[in-house]
Amino acid sequence: MLPAPDLRRDPPNRLVMDVLRQRFGERFSTSPAVCEQHGKDESFHTPAPPDGVVFAHTTDEVAEIVTLCAQHKVPVIAFGTGTSLEGHVAALRGGICIDVAQMNKVLRVSAEDLDVTVEAGVTRKQLNEYLRDTGLFFPIDPGADASIGGMTATRASGTNAVRYGTMRETVLSLTVVLADGRVIRTARRARKSAAGYDLTRLFVGSEGTLGVITDVTLRLYGIPEQISAAVCPFPSIKAAVDTTVMTIQAGVPIARVELLDALQMSAVNKYSKLDYAVAPTLLFEFHGTKRGVEEQIQMVKEFSAEHGGTEFRFASSMEERNKLWQARHDGYYAVLALRPGGKGLATDVCVPISRLAECITETEQDLKGCSAVAAIVGHVGDGNFHIGFVFDPENAKEVAEISAINERLVHRAIAMDGTCTGEHGIGYGKMDFLIAEHGEAVSVMRMIKKSLDPDNIMNPGKIVRV
Repeated sequence: MLPAPDLRRDPPNRLVMDVLRQRFGERFSTSPAVCEQHGKDESFHTPAPPDGVVFAHTTDEVAEIVTLCAQHKVPVIAFGTGTSLEGHVAALRGGICIDVAQMNKVLRVSAEDLDVTVEAGVTRKQLNEYLRDTGLFFPIDPGADASIGGMTATRASGTNAVRYGTMRETVLSLTVVLADGRVIRTARRARKSAAGYDLTRLFVGSEGTLGVITDVTLRLYGIPEQISAAVCPFPSIKAAVDTTVMTIQAGVPIARVELLDALQMSAVNKYSKLDYAVAPTLLFEFHGTKRGVEEQIQMVKEFSAEHGGTEFRFASSMEERNKLWQARHDGYYAVLALRPGGKGLATDVCVPISRLAECITETEQDLKGCSAVAAIVGHVGDGNFHIGFVFDPENAKEVAEISAINERLVHRAIAMDGTCTGEHGIGYGKMDFLIAEHGEAVSVMRMIKKSLDPDNIMNPGKIVRV
Protein backbone atom coordinates (compact mmCIF):
# COMPACT_ATOMS: atom_id res chain seq x y z
CA MET A 1 0.00 0.00 0.00
CA LEU A 2 1.06 3.56 -0.65
CA PRO A 3 1.20 5.27 2.76
CA ALA A 4 -1.15 8.20 3.21
CA PRO A 5 0.56 11.60 3.06
CA ASP A 6 1.59 13.03 6.41
CA LEU A 7 -1.12 15.68 6.73
CA ARG A 8 -2.27 17.50 9.84
CA ARG A 9 -5.36 15.78 11.17
CA ASP A 10 -7.13 17.82 13.81
CA PRO A 11 -9.40 16.21 16.41
CA PRO A 12 -13.07 16.11 15.33
CA ASN A 13 -14.78 19.50 15.69
CA ARG A 14 -17.38 18.76 18.36
CA LEU A 15 -19.51 21.82 17.56
CA VAL A 16 -19.82 20.84 13.92
CA MET A 17 -20.54 17.23 14.87
CA ASP A 18 -23.26 18.28 17.34
CA VAL A 19 -24.93 20.63 14.84
CA LEU A 20 -24.97 17.93 12.14
CA ARG A 21 -26.28 15.31 14.55
CA GLN A 22 -29.10 17.61 15.67
CA ARG A 23 -29.93 18.73 12.12
CA PHE A 24 -29.78 15.39 10.28
CA GLY A 25 -30.52 12.83 12.98
CA GLU A 26 -30.06 9.28 11.66
CA ARG A 27 -28.69 10.65 8.39
CA PHE A 28 -25.52 11.67 10.24
CA SER A 29 -23.27 8.86 11.42
CA THR A 30 -20.02 8.62 13.36
CA SER A 31 -20.15 4.81 13.46
CA PRO A 32 -16.62 3.41 12.96
CA ALA A 33 -17.94 0.95 10.37
CA VAL A 34 -19.69 3.66 8.35
CA CYS A 35 -16.71 6.01 8.55
CA GLU A 36 -14.30 3.24 7.54
CA GLN A 37 -16.46 2.37 4.53
CA HIS A 38 -16.42 6.01 3.41
CA GLY A 39 -12.66 6.43 3.78
CA LYS A 40 -11.61 3.84 1.22
CA ASP A 41 -12.05 3.17 -2.47
CA GLU A 42 -11.13 0.13 -4.60
CA SER A 43 -7.45 1.06 -4.82
CA PHE A 44 -4.43 -0.31 -2.96
CA HIS A 45 -3.83 3.08 -1.30
CA THR A 46 -4.04 3.37 2.47
CA PRO A 47 -7.59 4.42 3.49
CA ALA A 48 -8.40 7.22 5.94
CA PRO A 49 -11.87 7.45 7.52
CA PRO A 50 -13.70 10.76 7.99
CA ASP A 51 -14.89 11.88 11.42
CA GLY A 52 -18.53 11.68 10.35
CA VAL A 53 -20.75 10.96 7.34
CA VAL A 54 -23.84 12.92 6.27
CA PHE A 55 -26.28 11.38 3.80
CA ALA A 56 -27.52 14.41 1.87
CA HIS A 57 -30.81 14.59 -0.05
CA THR A 58 -30.69 17.99 -1.80
CA THR A 59 -28.34 20.66 -3.10
CA ASP A 60 -29.57 22.97 -0.34
CA GLU A 61 -28.55 20.41 2.29
CA VAL A 62 -25.10 20.05 0.72
CA ALA A 63 -24.74 23.85 0.76
CA GLU A 64 -25.81 23.93 4.41
CA ILE A 65 -23.22 21.29 5.36
CA VAL A 66 -20.42 22.95 3.41
CA THR A 67 -21.25 26.39 4.87
CA LEU A 68 -21.06 25.00 8.40
CA CYS A 69 -17.76 23.24 7.68
CA ALA A 70 -16.34 26.37 6.03
CA GLN A 71 -17.12 28.46 9.09
CA HIS A 72 -15.05 26.09 11.23
CA LYS A 73 -12.44 25.13 8.59
CA VAL A 74 -13.47 21.46 8.70
CA PRO A 75 -12.53 19.33 5.65
CA VAL A 76 -15.30 18.16 3.31
CA ILE A 77 -15.06 15.01 1.15
CA ALA A 78 -17.75 14.08 -1.36
CA PHE A 79 -18.60 10.37 -1.76
CA GLY A 80 -20.56 8.58 -4.49
CA THR A 81 -20.10 4.81 -4.73
CA GLY A 82 -16.45 4.47 -3.64
CA THR A 83 -15.22 2.87 -6.87
CA SER A 84 -12.32 5.27 -7.53
CA LEU A 85 -8.76 3.98 -7.85
CA GLU A 86 -6.28 6.61 -6.62
CA GLY A 87 -7.30 7.21 -2.99
CA HIS A 88 -9.76 9.96 -3.95
CA VAL A 89 -12.12 9.55 -1.00
CA ALA A 90 -9.57 9.05 1.78
CA ALA A 91 -10.22 11.65 4.48
CA LEU A 92 -6.54 12.48 4.93
CA ARG A 93 -7.28 15.31 7.39
CA GLY A 94 -10.46 13.86 8.84
CA GLY A 95 -13.56 16.01 8.53
CA ILE A 96 -17.03 15.40 7.16
CA CYS A 97 -17.91 13.08 4.28
CA ILE A 98 -21.00 14.07 2.26
CA ASP A 99 -22.52 10.91 0.78
CA VAL A 100 -24.68 11.83 -2.25
CA ALA A 101 -25.89 8.29 -3.02
CA GLN A 102 -29.42 9.18 -1.90
CA MET A 103 -29.46 12.14 -4.30
CA ASN A 104 -30.46 9.73 -7.05
CA LYS A 105 -33.26 11.34 -9.03
CA VAL A 106 -33.38 11.79 -12.79
CA LEU A 107 -34.55 15.40 -12.82
CA ARG A 108 -35.33 15.94 -16.51
CA VAL A 109 -35.03 14.18 -19.86
CA SER A 110 -35.22 16.08 -23.15
CA ALA A 111 -35.41 13.49 -25.92
CA GLU A 112 -35.66 16.26 -28.53
CA ASP A 113 -32.42 17.88 -27.32
CA LEU A 114 -30.66 14.58 -26.57
CA ASP A 115 -29.81 15.55 -23.00
CA VAL A 116 -30.69 14.73 -19.41
CA THR A 117 -30.19 16.28 -15.96
CA VAL A 118 -29.55 13.96 -13.02
CA GLU A 119 -28.62 14.29 -9.38
CA ALA A 120 -25.04 13.36 -8.56
CA GLY A 121 -25.91 10.05 -6.90
CA VAL A 122 -27.57 8.52 -9.98
CA THR A 123 -25.45 5.61 -11.26
CA ARG A 124 -24.73 4.93 -14.91
CA LYS A 125 -26.73 1.68 -14.91
CA GLN A 126 -29.66 3.36 -13.17
CA LEU A 127 -29.64 6.12 -15.79
CA ASN A 128 -29.62 3.74 -18.75
CA GLU A 129 -32.41 1.69 -17.19
CA TYR A 130 -34.45 4.90 -16.84
CA LEU A 131 -33.74 5.83 -20.48
CA ARG A 132 -34.52 2.38 -21.86
CA ASP A 133 -37.91 3.31 -23.38
CA THR A 134 -36.75 6.63 -24.85
CA GLY A 135 -34.50 5.18 -27.55
CA LEU A 136 -31.56 7.02 -25.98
CA PHE A 137 -28.58 5.93 -23.91
CA PHE A 138 -25.69 7.31 -21.86
CA PRO A 139 -22.50 5.84 -23.37
CA ILE A 140 -19.74 6.42 -20.80
CA ASP A 141 -18.91 3.03 -19.34
CA PRO A 142 -16.00 2.84 -16.87
CA GLY A 143 -16.88 -0.69 -15.81
CA ALA A 144 -17.98 -0.10 -12.24
CA ASP A 145 -21.55 1.08 -11.65
CA ALA A 146 -20.17 4.45 -10.60
CA SER A 147 -22.22 7.52 -9.70
CA ILE A 148 -22.56 10.24 -12.33
CA GLY A 149 -21.18 12.78 -9.85
CA GLY A 150 -18.11 10.65 -9.19
CA MET A 151 -17.59 9.98 -12.90
CA THR A 152 -17.73 13.72 -13.52
CA ALA A 153 -15.34 14.49 -10.68
CA THR A 154 -12.74 12.02 -11.99
CA ARG A 155 -13.31 12.76 -15.71
CA ALA A 156 -14.10 9.08 -16.27
CA SER A 157 -14.22 7.32 -19.61
CA GLY A 158 -14.12 3.58 -20.37
CA THR A 159 -14.76 1.14 -23.17
CA ASN A 160 -16.94 3.40 -25.35
CA ALA A 161 -14.58 6.39 -25.29
CA VAL A 162 -13.08 5.71 -28.71
CA ARG A 163 -16.42 6.65 -30.34
CA TYR A 164 -18.36 8.67 -27.76
CA GLY A 165 -15.59 10.43 -25.87
CA THR A 166 -15.20 10.84 -22.10
CA MET A 167 -17.05 12.75 -19.39
CA ARG A 168 -15.17 15.84 -20.59
CA GLU A 169 -17.12 15.75 -23.87
CA THR A 170 -20.39 14.48 -22.37
CA VAL A 171 -21.06 16.95 -19.53
CA LEU A 172 -22.95 20.06 -20.63
CA SER A 173 -23.56 21.77 -17.29
CA LEU A 174 -23.12 21.30 -13.55
CA THR A 175 -24.59 22.52 -10.29
CA VAL A 176 -21.73 22.89 -7.82
CA VAL A 177 -21.55 23.88 -4.14
CA LEU A 178 -18.38 25.93 -3.66
CA ALA A 179 -16.10 25.87 -0.62
CA ASP A 180 -17.89 28.82 0.99
CA GLY A 181 -21.36 27.28 0.48
CA ARG A 182 -22.36 29.26 -2.61
CA VAL A 183 -24.27 27.32 -5.26
CA ILE A 184 -23.44 27.94 -8.92
CA ARG A 185 -24.60 26.59 -12.26
CA THR A 186 -21.65 26.39 -14.62
CA ALA A 187 -23.51 26.65 -17.96
CA ARG A 188 -26.85 26.41 -19.75
CA ARG A 189 -27.96 23.53 -21.96
CA ALA A 190 -26.86 24.96 -25.31
CA ARG A 191 -24.48 22.66 -27.21
CA LYS A 192 -21.97 25.47 -27.56
CA SER A 193 -21.27 28.79 -25.88
CA ALA A 194 -18.62 31.51 -25.97
CA ALA A 195 -19.88 33.17 -22.79
CA GLY A 196 -17.10 33.61 -20.25
CA TYR A 197 -14.73 31.08 -18.71
CA ASP A 198 -15.54 27.41 -19.25
CA LEU A 199 -16.35 26.59 -15.63
CA THR A 200 -17.90 23.25 -16.56
CA ARG A 201 -14.58 21.90 -17.83
CA LEU A 202 -12.86 23.31 -14.73
CA PHE A 203 -14.97 21.19 -12.39
CA VAL A 204 -14.97 18.07 -14.60
CA GLY A 205 -11.94 16.20 -13.26
CA SER A 206 -11.48 18.37 -10.17
CA GLU A 207 -11.97 15.34 -7.86
CA GLY A 208 -13.93 17.27 -5.25
CA THR A 209 -11.05 19.69 -4.59
CA LEU A 210 -12.91 22.79 -5.84
CA GLY A 211 -16.51 22.06 -4.88
CA VAL A 212 -19.19 19.40 -4.47
CA ILE A 213 -21.05 18.49 -7.67
CA THR A 214 -24.77 17.99 -6.93
CA ASP A 215 -26.37 17.67 -10.36
CA VAL A 216 -25.12 17.05 -13.88
CA THR A 217 -26.55 17.74 -17.35
CA LEU A 218 -25.34 15.19 -19.90
CA ARG A 219 -25.41 14.57 -23.63
CA LEU A 220 -27.32 11.48 -24.72
CA TYR A 221 -27.13 9.42 -27.89
CA GLY A 222 -29.62 7.40 -29.89
CA ILE A 223 -29.44 3.64 -29.45
CA PRO A 224 -27.87 2.34 -32.68
CA GLU A 225 -29.99 0.43 -35.17
CA GLN A 226 -27.43 -2.37 -35.27
CA ILE A 227 -24.89 -3.48 -32.63
CA SER A 228 -22.47 -6.34 -33.12
CA ALA A 229 -19.51 -7.50 -31.00
CA ALA A 230 -16.63 -9.75 -31.99
CA VAL A 231 -13.58 -11.40 -30.42
CA CYS A 232 -10.37 -11.96 -32.37
CA PRO A 233 -7.09 -13.54 -31.11
CA PHE A 234 -3.68 -12.51 -32.45
CA PRO A 235 -0.18 -14.04 -32.49
CA SER A 236 1.27 -11.18 -30.42
CA ILE A 237 0.32 -8.05 -28.52
CA LYS A 238 2.08 -5.98 -31.18
CA ALA A 239 -0.08 -7.53 -33.92
CA ALA A 240 -3.25 -6.72 -31.96
CA VAL A 241 -2.13 -3.15 -31.29
CA ASP A 242 -1.08 -2.61 -34.93
CA THR A 243 -4.55 -3.74 -36.00
CA THR A 244 -6.08 -1.22 -33.62
CA VAL A 245 -3.87 1.61 -34.89
CA MET A 246 -4.70 0.79 -38.51
CA THR A 247 -8.42 0.72 -37.68
CA ILE A 248 -8.35 4.12 -36.00
CA GLN A 249 -6.13 5.75 -38.62
CA ALA A 250 -8.45 4.46 -41.37
CA GLY A 251 -11.32 6.34 -39.73
CA VAL A 252 -13.46 3.28 -38.98
CA PRO A 253 -16.08 4.59 -36.48
CA ILE A 254 -15.69 1.61 -34.17
CA ALA A 255 -17.52 1.88 -30.84
CA ARG A 256 -15.20 -0.23 -28.69
CA VAL A 257 -11.86 -1.96 -29.13
CA GLU A 258 -10.34 -3.55 -26.05
CA LEU A 259 -7.01 -5.34 -25.70
CA LEU A 260 -6.43 -8.27 -23.34
CA ASP A 261 -3.11 -10.10 -23.20
CA ALA A 262 -2.90 -13.90 -22.95
CA LEU A 263 -2.77 -13.93 -19.12
CA GLN A 264 -5.79 -11.64 -18.89
CA MET A 265 -7.72 -13.86 -21.35
CA SER A 266 -6.89 -16.94 -19.29
CA ALA A 267 -8.10 -15.17 -16.14
CA VAL A 268 -11.30 -13.98 -17.83
CA ASN A 269 -12.07 -17.46 -19.16
CA LYS A 270 -11.73 -18.97 -15.68
CA TYR A 271 -13.56 -16.21 -13.82
CA SER A 272 -16.47 -15.71 -16.25
CA LYS A 273 -16.63 -19.31 -17.51
CA LEU A 274 -15.82 -18.50 -21.14
CA ASP A 275 -13.87 -20.50 -23.71
CA TYR A 276 -11.98 -17.98 -25.84
CA ALA A 277 -8.46 -18.63 -27.13
CA VAL A 278 -5.72 -17.89 -24.59
CA ALA A 279 -3.81 -15.37 -26.71
CA PRO A 280 -3.47 -11.60 -27.07
CA THR A 281 -7.01 -10.66 -28.03
CA LEU A 282 -9.09 -7.71 -29.25
CA LEU A 283 -12.73 -7.29 -28.31
CA PHE A 284 -14.62 -5.18 -30.85
CA GLU A 285 -18.05 -3.58 -30.87
CA PHE A 286 -19.63 -1.96 -33.92
CA HIS A 287 -22.54 0.52 -33.86
CA GLY A 288 -24.56 1.98 -36.74
CA THR A 289 -26.99 1.01 -39.47
CA LYS A 290 -27.09 -2.59 -40.64
CA ARG A 291 -25.09 -1.77 -43.77
CA GLY A 292 -22.71 0.52 -41.86
CA VAL A 293 -21.92 -2.19 -39.31
CA GLU A 294 -21.33 -4.73 -42.08
CA GLU A 295 -18.85 -2.34 -43.73
CA GLN A 296 -17.04 -1.70 -40.45
CA ILE A 297 -16.74 -5.43 -39.75
CA GLN A 298 -15.41 -6.15 -43.25
CA MET A 299 -12.70 -3.48 -42.94
CA VAL A 300 -11.62 -4.61 -39.48
CA LYS A 301 -11.57 -8.24 -40.58
CA GLU A 302 -9.17 -7.30 -43.37
CA PHE A 303 -6.91 -5.33 -41.00
CA SER A 304 -6.94 -8.21 -38.51
CA ALA A 305 -6.08 -10.82 -41.13
CA GLU A 306 -3.20 -8.66 -42.32
CA HIS A 307 -1.71 -8.87 -38.80
CA GLY A 308 -2.38 -12.55 -38.19
CA GLY A 309 -5.81 -12.37 -36.57
CA THR A 310 -7.02 -15.94 -36.84
CA GLU A 311 -10.80 -15.80 -36.50
CA PHE A 312 -13.74 -13.57 -35.60
CA ARG A 313 -16.19 -14.94 -33.03
CA PHE A 314 -19.34 -12.83 -33.01
CA ALA A 315 -21.65 -11.98 -30.13
CA SER A 316 -24.64 -10.40 -31.84
CA SER A 317 -27.50 -10.98 -29.40
CA MET A 318 -27.91 -8.62 -26.45
CA GLU A 319 -27.39 -11.51 -24.02
CA GLU A 320 -24.11 -12.55 -25.66
CA ARG A 321 -22.85 -8.97 -25.81
CA ASN A 322 -23.75 -8.30 -22.19
CA LYS A 323 -21.95 -11.48 -21.11
CA LEU A 324 -18.85 -10.53 -23.11
CA TRP A 325 -18.63 -6.96 -21.81
CA GLN A 326 -19.42 -7.98 -18.25
CA ALA A 327 -16.51 -10.40 -18.49
CA ARG A 328 -14.31 -7.55 -19.71
CA HIS A 329 -15.44 -5.30 -16.87
CA ASP A 330 -14.73 -8.09 -14.39
CA GLY A 331 -11.18 -8.39 -15.71
CA TYR A 332 -9.69 -6.78 -12.58
CA TYR A 333 -11.42 -9.30 -10.32
CA ALA A 334 -10.48 -12.12 -12.70
CA VAL A 335 -6.78 -11.29 -12.33
CA LEU A 336 -7.17 -10.97 -8.53
CA ALA A 337 -8.61 -14.48 -8.51
CA LEU A 338 -5.35 -15.82 -9.99
CA ARG A 339 -3.66 -15.12 -6.65
CA PRO A 340 -6.10 -15.47 -3.74
CA GLY A 341 -5.20 -13.14 -0.90
CA GLY A 342 -3.16 -10.87 -3.15
CA LYS A 343 -3.64 -7.13 -3.40
CA GLY A 344 -4.46 -5.48 -6.72
CA LEU A 345 -2.87 -2.44 -8.33
CA ALA A 346 -4.12 -1.08 -11.65
CA THR A 347 -1.86 1.32 -13.56
CA ASP A 348 -3.29 3.79 -16.06
CA VAL A 349 -1.46 5.60 -18.86
CA CYS A 350 -2.51 6.98 -22.23
CA VAL A 351 -0.35 7.87 -25.23
CA PRO A 352 -0.93 9.22 -28.74
CA ILE A 353 -2.22 6.38 -30.90
CA SER A 354 0.90 6.50 -33.11
CA ARG A 355 3.10 5.61 -30.10
CA LEU A 356 0.79 2.95 -28.64
CA ALA A 357 2.45 -0.13 -30.13
CA GLU A 358 5.88 1.09 -29.05
CA CYS A 359 4.72 1.87 -25.51
CA ILE A 360 2.95 -1.46 -25.00
CA THR A 361 5.82 -3.46 -26.55
CA GLU A 362 8.37 -1.81 -24.23
CA THR A 363 6.06 -2.38 -21.29
CA GLU A 364 5.65 -6.04 -22.23
CA GLN A 365 9.44 -6.41 -22.17
CA ASP A 366 9.58 -4.67 -18.80
CA LEU A 367 7.20 -7.25 -17.33
CA LYS A 368 9.33 -10.25 -18.26
CA GLY A 369 10.55 -11.86 -15.06
CA CYS A 370 8.19 -9.84 -12.84
CA SER A 371 7.55 -11.87 -9.69
CA ALA A 372 4.01 -10.49 -9.26
CA VAL A 373 1.03 -11.45 -11.42
CA ALA A 374 0.89 -8.84 -14.18
CA ALA A 375 -1.65 -8.64 -17.02
CA ILE A 376 -2.04 -5.99 -19.72
CA VAL A 377 -5.51 -4.74 -20.63
CA GLY A 378 -6.71 -1.52 -22.15
CA HIS A 379 -9.04 0.73 -24.09
CA VAL A 380 -6.51 0.78 -26.89
CA GLY A 381 -8.76 2.58 -29.37
CA ASP A 382 -7.88 5.85 -27.66
CA GLY A 383 -4.34 4.92 -26.58
CA ASN A 384 -5.24 4.03 -22.97
CA PHE A 385 -4.01 0.83 -21.29
CA HIS A 386 -3.37 -0.66 -17.87
CA ILE A 387 -1.25 -3.24 -16.12
CA GLY A 388 -3.18 -5.22 -13.54
CA PHE A 389 -0.72 -6.30 -10.83
CA VAL A 390 -1.57 -8.77 -8.05
CA PHE A 391 1.06 -8.86 -5.31
CA ASP A 392 1.74 -9.57 -1.67
CA PRO A 393 1.69 -6.20 0.16
CA GLU A 394 3.86 -7.72 2.91
CA ASN A 395 6.57 -8.68 0.43
CA ALA A 396 8.84 -5.62 0.26
CA LYS A 397 10.68 -6.97 -2.79
CA GLU A 398 7.48 -7.36 -4.79
CA VAL A 399 6.17 -3.96 -3.72
CA ALA A 400 9.44 -2.29 -4.76
CA GLU A 401 9.46 -4.21 -8.05
CA ILE A 402 5.97 -3.22 -9.19
CA SER A 403 6.45 0.35 -7.96
CA ALA A 404 9.55 0.60 -10.16
CA ILE A 405 7.74 -0.89 -13.17
CA ASN A 406 4.82 1.49 -12.66
CA GLU A 407 7.15 4.49 -12.41
CA ARG A 408 8.98 3.49 -15.58
CA LEU A 409 5.65 3.02 -17.36
CA VAL A 410 4.42 6.48 -16.39
CA HIS A 411 7.64 8.22 -17.40
CA ARG A 412 7.69 6.21 -20.65
CA ALA A 413 4.17 7.47 -21.44
CA ILE A 414 5.01 11.09 -20.54
CA ALA A 415 8.17 10.91 -22.71
CA MET A 416 5.89 9.89 -25.59
CA ASP A 417 3.78 13.02 -24.98
CA GLY A 418 1.19 10.95 -23.14
CA THR A 419 -0.32 11.22 -19.70
CA CYS A 420 0.15 9.59 -16.29
CA THR A 421 -3.58 8.83 -16.12
CA GLY A 422 -6.03 8.33 -18.94
CA GLU A 423 -9.07 7.86 -16.71
CA HIS A 424 -8.34 6.99 -13.08
CA GLY A 425 -7.39 10.53 -12.01
CA ILE A 426 -4.71 11.81 -9.61
CA GLY A 427 -6.14 11.46 -6.10
CA TYR A 428 -3.18 11.36 -3.74
CA GLY A 429 -1.56 8.41 -5.50
CA LYS A 430 -0.27 10.27 -8.59
CA MET A 431 0.52 13.76 -7.34
CA ASP A 432 4.22 13.49 -8.11
CA PHE A 433 3.48 12.15 -11.59
CA LEU A 434 1.25 15.17 -12.22
CA ILE A 435 4.25 17.43 -11.61
CA ALA A 436 6.37 15.33 -13.97
CA GLU A 437 3.68 15.67 -16.64
CA HIS A 438 2.65 19.33 -16.27
CA GLY A 439 5.62 21.04 -14.66
CA GLU A 440 5.01 24.74 -14.00
CA ALA A 441 1.35 24.38 -15.00
CA VAL A 442 0.77 22.68 -11.63
CA SER A 443 1.47 26.03 -9.94
CA VAL A 444 -1.43 27.49 -11.94
CA MET A 445 -3.65 24.65 -10.75
CA ARG A 446 -2.55 25.45 -7.21
CA MET A 447 -3.50 29.12 -7.70
CA ILE A 448 -6.98 28.09 -8.87
CA LYS A 449 -7.35 25.82 -5.85
CA LYS A 450 -6.31 28.57 -3.43
CA SER A 451 -8.62 31.07 -5.08
CA LEU A 452 -11.73 28.88 -4.87
CA ASP A 453 -10.81 27.11 -1.62
CA PRO A 454 -8.53 29.42 0.40
CA ASP A 455 -8.81 27.34 3.58
CA ASN A 456 -8.13 24.06 1.74
CA ILE A 457 -11.20 22.28 3.10
CA MET A 458 -12.37 20.62 -0.14
CA ASN A 459 -10.92 17.10 -0.26
CA PRO A 460 -7.48 18.25 0.94
CA GLY A 461 -4.35 16.36 -0.05
CA LYS A 462 -5.58 15.47 -3.55
CA ILE A 463 -4.31 16.55 -7.01
CA VAL A 464 -2.09 19.45 -5.81
CA ARG A 465 -0.24 20.12 -2.57
CA VAL A 466 -1.28 23.30 -0.78
